[in-house]
Amino acid sequence: MVRIQRRKLLASCLCITATVFLLVTLQVVVELGKFERKKFKNSNLNDGHAQMEEEPIHLHPFLKREGLTLNRKKTLAADNYPIMLWWSPLTGETGRLGQCGADTCFFTINRTYLHHHRTKAFLFYGTDFNIDSLPLPRKAHHDWALFHEESPKNNYKLFHQPVITLFNYTATFSRHSHLPLTTQYLEGTEVLKSLRYLVPLQSKNHLRKSLAPLVYVQSDCDPPSDRDSYVRELMTYIEVDSYGECLRNKALPQQLNGPASMDAGDFYRILAQYKFILAFENAVCDDYVTEKFWRPLKLGVVPVYYGSPSIADWLPSNRSAILVSEFSHPRELASYIRQLDHDDRLYQAYIEWKLKGEISNQRLLTALRERKWGVQDIKQDNYIDAFECMVCTKVWDNIRLQEKGLPLKRWKADITHLSCPEPTAFAFSPLAPRRSSLREMWIPSFQQSKKEAQALRKSPKRK
Repeated sequence: MVRIQRRKLLASCLCITATVFLLVTLQVVVELGKFERKKFKNSNLNDGHAQMEEEPIHLHPFLKREGLTLNRKKTLAADNYPIMLWWSPLTGETGRLGQCGADTCFFTINRTYLHHHRTKAFLFYGTDFNIDSLPLPRKAHHDWALFHEESPKNNYKLFHQPVITLFNYTATFSRHSHLPLTTQYLEGTEVLKSLRYLVPLQSKNHLRKSLAPLVYVQSDCDPPSDRDSYVRELMTYIEVDSYGECLRNKALPQQLNGPASMDAGDFYRILAQYKFILAFENAVCDDYVTEKFWRPLKLGVVPVYYGSPSIADWLPSNRSAILVSEFSHPRELASYIRQLDHDDRLYQAYIEWKLKGEISNQRLLTALRERKWGVQDIKQDNYIDAFECMVCTKVWDNIRLQEKGLPLKRWKADITHLSCPEPTAFAFSPLAPRRSSLREMWIPSFQQSKKEAQALRKSPKRK
């Protein structure tokens, strides 16, 4: 009897022990599971990438279904809306529905849509435009649209009549473009009127003891405009403080070295101390006006401008900039700047518009008011969005005409949409030896691109 009771007691103890062991084991498993999930979550947050092999197996079918759903949505979108194919992968988007007022289009960089029946337009970014890889042969119902905000320095082929006329729609710096980008570097009238960085003339006169009257800031040396040759000659007649890599004789503070600092407040404050800024573009093209022109106006400094032959159409007032084209030689320009430097009344006339906050140029005011995009303004579309919607809307206009059995409207660019002459070099003295520099490559480059443009139009596949 005693032996039986001992056996029962031993069995009970074993059951209790086993139960406790199982409970402890279960708790350990649960805690380990929590730890692994926490570790996996933290790993994703730190690395920014999901480690698919560590995910629970049951999640994989869900992810696959989601991927199929997204792909199906893109397929449905492409089947129901006009396709705008970015032949230059500027946006990087494989597929997106874009709403342009009442019109909707499908935008993509996926070239598999080349032969899709709903592909209506090809969008090109000028800098990446390559005549050796075009969507040829071109079909009659395919529109070509060009977005190019840069100068010919980036791609000379576009600036010849045989190539620019390939496009139905354009967005370029030219006022004649279907979507003009002439004011692409100007936020609006308020920055022109702003006195935030303005240094009083009396202070500038005092600063002249340590600063030159003129400042030049360039690190892109020897471009097609040959601006460095002009400034080099100008320096023999008047003092110029030159920062940057080109003709440098003065250094910026260490923290301002680099392209990112060109829009920094500290950099602006340095430039604002000067009376004149040499604002020279890298190319001479109608309506090609960059931040080099707008920046001095924003800072309350008089720009000495060389670049667009049509710059007078974009001045905030008749007397707001000194135009290099009005002087036959740098010697004459230097003499005029010295005159203004020594006569406060004459100098003040160039910034009177700024002090009064009066912009009299109606062309400039109208262009800023009517443009369909903004600069550094989150409340407005940027110019790429505006370009996409311009093309989308024009494509839809023709779709509606076709549905009504009416003739389609055809758009075509012409040479005025990108007008730049062949680059030329300055020659101030016939006895001076020619300088060997990068600028001597630009004329052959222009001529070669012209031959390539003509060869493209002779190609039987281009149509």
